[in-house]
Amino acid sequence: MLAQINPQYTSAEGIKNLQNEFATGFPYKHIVMDNFLVAEFAQTLHDTFPSIDKLNKHYKGLNEQKSEGSNFQDFDASFTQVRELVMSPAFNEWLANVTNIADIFVTPDKLGTGLHQGSNGSFLDIHIDFNIHGTLDVHRRLNMLIYMNQDWKPEYGGDLEMWDAKMTKCEKKVAPLLNRCVVFETNEISYHGYSKTTLPEGVTRKSFYTYFYTNKREDSKGYHDTVFRSKPTDTTAKKITTTLKETAKNFVKAQLKKIGINI
Repeated sequence: MLAQINPQYTSAEGIKNLQNEFATGFPYKHIVMDNFLVAEFAQTLHDTFPSIDKLNKHYKGLNEQKSEGSNFQDFDASFTQVRELVMSPAFNEWLANVTNIADIFVTPDKLGTGLHQGSNGSFLDIHIDFNIHGTLDVHRRLNMLIYMNQDWKPEYGGDLEMWDAKMTKCEKKVAPLLNRCVVFETNEISYHGYSKTTLPEGVTRKSFYTYFYTNKREDSKGYHDTVFRSKPTDTTAKKITTTLKETAKNFVKAQLKKIGINI
């Protein structure tokens, strides 16, 4: 059932090692798995990754510049295979065992699986994610990213950044290397993002994303959308603008959700 995953991660010993790594992850629970998928399959995904214009959403704003898409009908069939894998009961059981978060599942929509891609200059400012699905009212618990970037160089930038709860410093960086998978808990302190890339022509930052949910959450907070935060090095103008924008956005979305309107 999990034949597309590197067997080092599905063996009894492998699962035990992942459980320990996730539980002790800092600045919040997470694991990093290199060579996550069987090599030949990962290479197929890299080689058939769709161009940016094939993705159906493009963001270019104050806090993010990237593209994403969940229009799997427009992608190579290999991406549907990955989608079916991460949505399978066997995969959910394996990941629940690794993370000690029971009864996780993936929603069959754009808030469940899809692709991210960014060209030269793309970035995603540090943020925490929305905590409750906009229409299904289930709780977001885990993010999984499988990177698809071959021959990625340090000077390209674009590392996944994990920041401390007070947004004072980046505690860890993870380069988005081909077939590297990162899983991390989503909560009120899981601040993450990536800085602006510097990429040569023809190179983009690519990943396959999956968000996992549970029906209940003991430490549940009231609904909020994505919350962007400023870095200490941001200009005063950006800090003020980001704070005002995010406060207004989340207030409006929370009020609309109360009356059954989701945007």
